[in-house]
Order: sequence, then C-alpha cells, then structure tokens
Amino acid sequence: MHPHLENAQYAQIAPAPRISLQAFCETHELAQLIGEAAIDRRMEKAHVKVNMGGAQAAIEAYRTSPTPNVIVIETSASRAELIEQLDNLAEFCDAGTKVIVIGKMNDITLYRELIARGVSDYLVKPFGVMDFVAALSAQYQQDSSGSLGRVIAVTGVKGGVGASCLAHNLAWAISRDLDASTVIVDLDLPFGTAGLDFNQDPPQGIAEAVFAPDRLDSNLVDRLLSKCSDRLSILAAPATVERCYDFQETAFDALLEILRATTPYIVLDVPHMWTAWSRRMMVSADEAVLVAAPDLASLRNTKSLIDTLRAARKNDPSPRLVLNGVGMPKRPEIAVADFSKAVEAEPLALVPFEAKMFGAASNNGQMIAELDEGEKTAAVFSDIARAVTGRAPIKRERKGFLEPLLAALKG
Repeated sequence: MHPHLENAQYAQIAPAPRISLQAFCETHELAQLIGEAAIDRRMEKAHVKVNMGGAQAAIEAYRTSPTPNVIVIETSASRAELIEQLDNLAEFCDAGTKVIVIGKMNDITLYRELIARGVSDYLVKPFGVMDFVAALSAQYQQDSSGSLGRVIAVTGVKGGVGASCLAHNLAWAISRDLDASTVIVDLDLPFGTAGLDFNQDPPQGIAEAVFAPDRLDSNLVDRLLSKCSDRLSILAAPATVERCYDFQETAFDALLEILRATTPYIVLDVPHMWTAWSRRMMVSADEAVLVAAPDLASLRNTKSLIDTLRAARKNDPSPRLVLNGVGMPKRPEIAVADFSKAVEAEPLALVPFEAKMFGAASNNGQMIAELDEGEKTAAVFSDIARAVTGRAPIKRERKGFLEPLLAALKG
C-alpha cells in the first residue's frame, strides 16, 4: 500500500534485478501501465510478460508450468473470493515466488491478511508507473543497507564548451557546500582532465577497474580512488593514447553499481561522443546535465540530445541545460530567451565568461570556489549542485549578479 511518488523520489528507486515477472490483469489500463513500467531504465534486467484474465488465468497457467520470480495479479474479487483464489494459486507456486496483488479495496485488515498468507505486497489502484516500479524494486532491496547513490552525468553538446570544468566544479560544490561524499568518474580515458584540474597524478584509476572486470570489487575501487579532500575523490582517466578504448555498452555497469552502493553522489564526466556506452551513461543516470555555449551548433545539438533523452527517460526529469561562457566579449551570441525557445528548455544556470579566473584555475589545478573571492561564479556551481541533488536552493536576498547580463542579452 504505497503512496504516489514524487519526481524527486524516483532517483532513490534501485534497479530491479534480473528476474522474470508475469502479470495477469483484468483491465487494459493496468496492462498498459505495466507495459510502460517494463521499458523504464530501472527495469532493464527484468523480463516482463503481461497476460489478461486475472487470478483465474494465473491458476490455470501454473497448473503445468513453473512459476516465475514474481506474479502480479489484478483482482476485483471480494475478500472471500480473493483469499480462495490465492489459496488455489499457492498449490502451484514454486518456493521463492513473490506474489503482488493489485486491487481497489484500501483496507488495512485485508492488507494484513494477505501479507500473513505470504503475499509480498498489495497495491491499491490507482497508482502510477513509477509507483509500480518502486514496489517491485522494494521487494529486492529490503535487506540493502545504506541509501542508493545518485548518479549525475555531465556532457557537452559539442567539444570545447567546458563540460569537464563544470562537472568538476559541480562535484566540488556538492562535496564542500552540501558536505556530501562525492566521486568524480572521468570517462574520457584518452584525454580526461580530472587529474589535472585537481592537481593529482594517480598511478592508477578507471582503466584498472574497466580492464580487469574479474578483479572488480569495492576494495579495488577504494584503492583506485584518488582523494582530493575529505569528501571528494576522483577516479582518474589514464589520459594516454597507448591503447584504444573501444568499450562495450555495459562496460561501466559493474563499476557504477559498486559506487552507487558506497557513495552518495557520483558525477560522471562523459566525453562529447555518441556511442552505445556513452548513450547508456546519459540515459541511465539519475540526472543528465547538458553543457552548451550560446551558439548555433550548440543549439542544434542541444535540441537533438534533449529530444532523444526525453524519449529514452520518460519517467525521469528532463535533462538539465547549462549555458557556459555567456557574455564573451565581441562574440555574437544567441539570446538566452531565443535559445530556450528553440530547444524547449529553460537553462538551469548561466555560467558567465570569466577567462582570467577559469584560466588561472585550470593552470593551477584549482576549483573556481578557491579563486572566486566574491563567490559570484562559485555560487552558480553551488546552485547547480543543489538542483541536481534535490536540495533546497539558497534564497539570496541580494540581486543576482547575472541579472544585468541577462537583461543585456535579452535586449
């Protein structure tokens, strides 16, 4: 008997394990809902089959066939009829099979009676797609300790827009301003800059994790992490071209699974490319952040990526858009309002063009917050951090420092 979930809670839903699920519905509405749930990114490993006919069809189906890991039954029967149906079904259920019942009666007494008879859960209609996914996921997470880490994937819509710089400063802000343990995963193995940006030169990093899958466990990952502060670590890229880095689509899955189990926030620095694995990183992340410049190529690519990610992430928040390098002197720029209208998305933040500050930070291996004494630009990264982590934004009494810039750009 689950309450409806809000968007902010979706990120806390763990992916379902590799299970088989068969649903027996009485209404086409529920059959459609379960079908939509089956294509959610969190259900990727589950094999789902939807049947009609309700409890009676389930009983007939399993007289001669083994039961799956999970049976979902929709029923409009009375309490007595439902109990009789479940007793009949129990005769054919294999040990370990979970049964989820879906009905209309919001009755705590019925719920307790069903649980006492071995039913795993009872869901009361109506509910949403993610309520169903959450209920299923909960069946396999009851013994899990700790909260599920939140994955934030950052990529540039074209090369040279400062996506890595933003990803690193974002992770720094999460660890410092929100006092939360954070890991940066530099996925640009041949050319990644996480080590440079934090003035680190670790002898090992992500390559050792990806190219030795048989040895991969939490202890190995801990040894490969390079500590930047008490709350921030990086999984650095080798940044060499001595070998080619042609990865399978699922190459990073095991690594991310370990990090999600041990780290509250994981920031993925995804290079500007579109391969099976890079697409998977952007689609499967809890938050997808697109970094763009206010120019035509960025506009075209942003529109394409937003449309693609929205279609692939129907039950997730829309991708976040950050416009970087806004206000570069003598450069023609697309006005923020026109950019937003064309891509059908409002920017989460505007990062101003500050060549001297960003150049000094890059050359010194520092973050903007360490150089920005006025905390104007650093505050932008802090606000982005709060948005992608679901923390409440800071209410600033003073006038926003970007307002004059915005006014000029809109004019």
